[in-house]
Amino acid sequence: MLIIGLVFHCMNNNDHSLGNSLHELDDDVFEQHLSVSCYGDFELTDAIRPSYSLDVRPLEGFDYRTYHDKKTHITSPIIIASASREKLWDLFMDLIEITGDEVDVVLEASHNCMAGHIDIHREGIDLPVLQSILIDHEELMLNDGNTGIAVLNPEKPTEVQFDDHKLLYIYGVGLDVAAEILNSRKVFYRKNMRFITQAEHIHLSSEEFEQQFHTLKQALGMEDSDSYDGY
Repeated sequence: MLIIGLVFHCMNNNDHSLGNSLHELDDDVFEQHLSVSCYGDFELTDAIRPSYSLDVRPLEGFDYRTYHDKKTHITSPIIIASASREKLWDLFMDLIEITGDEVDVVLEASHNCMAGHIDIHREGIDLPVLQSILIDHEELMLNDGNTGIAVLNPEKPTEVQFDDHKLLYIYGVGLDVAAEILNSRKVFYRKNMRFITQAEHIHLSSEEFEQQFHTLKQALGMEDSDSYDGY
């Protein structure tokens, strides 16, 4: 894989040894670490790699967390799920079925380090149309560590997010249905599960994926000016 962009994330700013561990590896060891995608039965996509010390070992499962809405000041439960590569895409496509027949879409991107993270919003697209477009961009969605997507229905309200760590987040009503879908794909509940975002990790991308992102954006009829502030 052609790696153009490497983004290191350290979740503990007070632990400098953790934050520098990937940076301090020599080239051969670093390349070897990037080449490892399987941890037991769990296979990562090409988008993300954990810390060299495996402070959080990639694992399949889901857990419940709470989300605090800064606008409404309401705290509500959400589901976060991690699934192995071979079932991840089908699982995402199953989960977005719970959002409804007509949905809004938010594309999330961070290819341009100077611009930072951007969200681009498209309102009112039929779910089957969206699914058809996304199927044509499965490789991008699975393997680009700088691309994510959220599919939402603010009237329900329900949201399914497939983020740039290739984790799945389910917000709003429909958590029971989401849990049933996860179980049907043999992604099971794990109490106090830790996710790859909770330790140092690395995002992987390429110029080709950046170009594919722009193609997807055009297919969805989006413009960079369609910024998104959230509901």
